[in-house]
Amino acid sequence: MALSVTDGVMRSYTILFGNPGNKRTTGWQQALQYHGQPAAMEVPYIRLLQAIRAGDRLIDLLESLIRRQDNRRLIQAGASFPSMNKHSVAGNEKAAESGHPVSLEDNEWSNHRMHMDNIAEKQVLTANLRSGPLTLRLDAPGENIAVERGLIALGADDAEGWTNDDLLPLPDHTQGSSIAAALARRLEPYHGRVLYPAQWFRGWCRLLSWLRAEVQRDLPCGRWMNDPVEAALMFDKRRCSNWLDQAGVNVPNALAPSVEEIPSSYDSLRQLMEQQKIHRVFVKLFCGSGASGVIAYQYHPRTGAEIASTTVGIEQWNGETIIYNSGRLRRYTDHGTIRRIIDWVGQEGMHVERWISKDMLDGKAYDIRQLVCGGQAGHAVVRLSRTPITNLHLRNERMLLEQTGLSAAIRENIQATALAGLAAFPGSFCAGMDVLVPAGGGMPLIADVNPFGDLLYYVQHQEMGAYEWELARWLERK
Repeated sequence: MALSVTDGVMRSYTILFGNPGNKRTTGWQQALQYHGQPAAMEVPYIRLLQAIRAGDRLIDLLESLIRRQDNRRLIQAGASFPSMNKHSVAGNEKAAESGHPVSLEDNEWSNHRMHMDNIAEKQVLTANLRSGPLTLRLDAPGENIAVERGLIALGADDAEGWTNDDLLPLPDHTQGSSIAAALARRLEPYHGRVLYPAQWFRGWCRLLSWLRAEVQRDLPCGRWMNDPVEAALMFDKRRCSNWLDQAGVNVPNALAPSVEEIPSSYDSLRQLMEQQKIHRVFVKLFCGSGASGVIAYQYHPRTGAEIASTTVGIEQWNGETIIYNSGRLRRYTDHGTIRRIIDWVGQEGMHVERWISKDMLDGKAYDIRQLVCGGQAGHAVVRLSRTPITNLHLRNERMLLEQTGLSAAIRENIQATALAGLAAFPGSFCAGMDVLVPAGGGMPLIADVNPFGDLLYYVQHQEMGAYEWELARWLERK
């Protein structure tokens, strides 16, 4: 990748699409500072949604954001570019490791971010918008209710603006419950409630499609860290599993032999399980993350007794069925409740895979979140649980890979599997792979691909945090 050179420092200008001020965007800015790079220009998803609805152009939005900074802050004459090296951010490392957003008011980081107000830097960035070089980074759109509403509205049948579904991996199988765009924008906040996931995903893919088209037209020198096409593909667990399988990467076998045969209800799931004489499966909401919509389901073939372990909660309120993520694992044995939950996942879109028993450590099942970037395996976090679902959101235990006592051969196989998974996405530089090791041996399998799976705490690789290491790999590219 071509870089600009200023005062002997190699610099790459970055546009960061995300939700400003959260842990991810803050962490990436800190990584840029660590490596002596210019701060990224942050472009909020909410502004992208507004631009799409209004029929505006991305290039106009970017230039308006630069002008807005001009008008908002007085540039102090002679303001110098802040010193940016790994020592200057030492004071922020503790805050970053805490997992809480770093204050933007009174620390070194705020100085770094404000350097975009440096006239020379902004002139270079403005020039680079059209002639490059320019790095384009997508970050996760979640944890922002206004953005969530906006994406649901953009996914509506009556959405305004860009409604191209060219990046939707399985458009005929992405329907789900629906709501009009105007009503979506007025949805009341309800902590943990899962709102119109299929429509949300359609809106997310439309935003990615618009971004990609705008970049192709007006930012020809922009270079995506992860191509929006593949970000959409990774998000859809049904299509992603099939994609990896076709590429020869180990994944748990999907229960349905084809997309057309994917179950869409409790009854069709049970029919497929009984046909194949399989009594335990993992049911996943096709676009869920953080264990949202995951169900470890099993039934006894003779007694018919059922167990579903999931974070999904279900309640009736004012005659309406409320589906929410409870944030903790629940164990259901009541047939009626299990049926309603699986019917809901089936309506929105489900991925079903065979239940692979995970290898155990200290009496607990484990899997590994393995970060892979640019053909290298980096940070790894082992997740342990006495339940079938190991996500750390559920207060499960964590361990570093080198603390496990796993043999070198197993560790190498885990990394090789994760690298093979990323290699199946040639337009993507980095992803977090959830890798499971089967009980009783055998090659590891990829259980999930996370395009934004690089937010990892309390783990170092080559003496760097995850974002710093990822950026170092990116800057090494030719």
